[in-house]
Amino acid sequence: MPGHGRGNATTAPTTTKPRSHTLKRLVKYILTDKLRVAVVIIACGLATTTMVLGPKIMGQATNVLFEGVISKMLPAGTTKEQAIAALEANGQGSMVDMVSSMDIHPGQGVDFGKVAMILGITACVFLCTVTLRWIQGWTLTRLVSNAVYRMRQQIEAKLDHLPLSYFDRVPRGEVMSRTTNDIDNIGQSLQQVLGEFIFALFSIIGTVIMMITISPLLLLISLIVIPFLLAAAYFIIRKSQPYYIRQWDATGKVNSQVEEMFSGHMVIRAYGQEDETIDEFDRRNRELYDSSFMATLIAGINMPVTQFFGNLNFVIVVVVGGLKVLSGTMTLGDLQAFSQYSRQLSQPLGQLSSMATILQSSLASAERIFEFLDEPEEVAEREHTQDIKDVKGLVRFDHVKFSYDPAEPLIEDLSLEAKPGQTIAIVGPTGAGKTTLVNLLMRFYEIQGGSITIDGVDTRDITRHDLRQHFGMVLQDTWLFDGTIRENLLYGLHEGETISEERMIEGAKACHVDEFVRRLPDGYDTELKDETAELSQGERQLMTICRAFLSDPDILILDEATSSVDTRTEVLVQQAMNHLREGRTSFVIAHRLSTIRDADLILVVNHGSIVEQGRHEELLAKGGAYANLYQAQFANGDNIEED
Repeated sequence: MPGHGRGNATTAPTTTKPRSHTLKRLVKYILTDKLRVAVVIIACGLATTTMVLGPKIMGQATNVLFEGVISKMLPAGTTKEQAIAALEANGQGSMVDMVSSMDIHPGQGVDFGKVAMILGITACVFLCTVTLRWIQGWTLTRLVSNAVYRMRQQIEAKLDHLPLSYFDRVPRGEVMSRTTNDIDNIGQSLQQVLGEFIFALFSIIGTVIMMITISPLLLLISLIVIPFLLAAAYFIIRKSQPYYIRQWDATGKVNSQVEEMFSGHMVIRAYGQEDETIDEFDRRNRELYDSSFMATLIAGINMPVTQFFGNLNFVIVVVVGGLKVLSGTMTLGDLQAFSQYSRQLSQPLGQLSSMATILQSSLASAERIFEFLDEPEEVAEREHTQDIKDVKGLVRFDHVKFSYDPAEPLIEDLSLEAKPGQTIAIVGPTGAGKTTLVNLLMRFYEIQGGSITIDGVDTRDITRHDLRQHFGMVLQDTWLFDGTIRENLLYGLHEGETISEERMIEGAKACHVDEFVRRLPDGYDTELKDETAELSQGERQLMTICRAFLSDPDILILDEATSSVDTRTEVLVQQAMNHLREGRTSFVIAHRLSTIRDADLILVVNHGSIVEQGRHEELLAKGGAYANLYQAQFANGDNIEED
């Protein structure tokens, strides 16, 4: 879009905020749905309870089996005391200690009925665990999906309230990356982390409680490795976080490059810049690869470290526990249960460490999203606003001041008046501020001094939405959207407004649209996709004119609407625009001066000031800036003819 003082779009900087601030803000999206949060926590707590009971129950089955085997080894028909006395007499002290701690009957053997009952109870407990985990997972999926949905809604609302200066500054690919890739990463990470985090936390608590009931000594031994695990996790998080931030920043740059390559592929080929473009893409892709590789490499250290300390802990527990079994101070079933709990304790500790590294990626994306949501919005509407009815189209600029950059003033003291029904043409060199005037009129940017009024009402006293309802725009860029031709033509209708099929076709005929639409197989129901390859540039431009015509605006803006069509098509476009301008106040930004010779007033703008104004013949007679522009186009062979 033409304009003065606006630089090329650059990647939005990512500001680093404290991790805790970003995490708290992210958690708020989850806590909004309190009912589902409660269901997840309750289901997780119950699932943990049933899970930690499993090893203890299985330990009872082991005790029954082991005691049955030992009892079978003892002489039948004797009492436990007699069997112990016989073992003492034979010098089997270790067996004496074990048998003394067992509830056995010599010669009885294994009670398989009791074993089957215990295994049945264990199966029921594990089934409950699986069911509760499924409830937790299903609820959590809905919880995270709703949170991401709300986040997307906020982003959509934010897009509608950002000033144009943001889109001038930030590449489209970067915006798309933040609103798609980063959101997806947050959703996937939260889905993966939240459920496991809650379950791991409950598992640690439940496991520790069960370990205390079995052997406080072995529990203390097991807890020795925790400081080492925490230190390793802290190191990994600190080292991986910068790379995750770089990874998602690099993703935004790659997306911007791809969008640029796609949109400008014809220009790239026309100027033979394929190799340079590929080199630039390779450079950005390498940045993404390097940051992703390092983030994954450092995060990958977590699992081996966790497994090492977990295995070391298991070995120590088994050795010490074995000695306690031999001494009769612990049963074999309790040792088995404790060994399982030791594994269960190591696993959630490792999961917490792994989830912490995954969370870093999510927080990096969240920072980018929150930075986007915190971007300054358009200036707030005034407290008391009004709507304007029956607009006549009297437009006044009164001592207007504006600049894109405070250090580079653009419009310092501009005044003009457009009377109802007049056509005001605005011409001037590139960067003179032509498009800026209509952007200020529609409040895409806010003036910094003076006033702009429509029928005597200051535009700042009208909400942007209500103000823009009175305008129709035809731009140089022929934006058509995915959908049918019919939907595109009716796109400019106000909310709740409808028109008949006959009225639509009448407007299409007036704008020379009907004649080429009739040639299409599906007519007005033709689907437009892939930049409407089936339509020429001129046909697309005629459609945008028809879209504005059917919206029946009070004030019309035509911004370089014929600059990208050939001379033959320009005749049709000009006829359609003349029809559209009838009875409306119109502002025409023109490059081809031949298209504005019949304008009621021509403004020659340069450096944000009106240097000349008048009708076509008057300005030519002055021999000033307009005459120079006119003669320059004539010398270049543009199609300009005197009446």
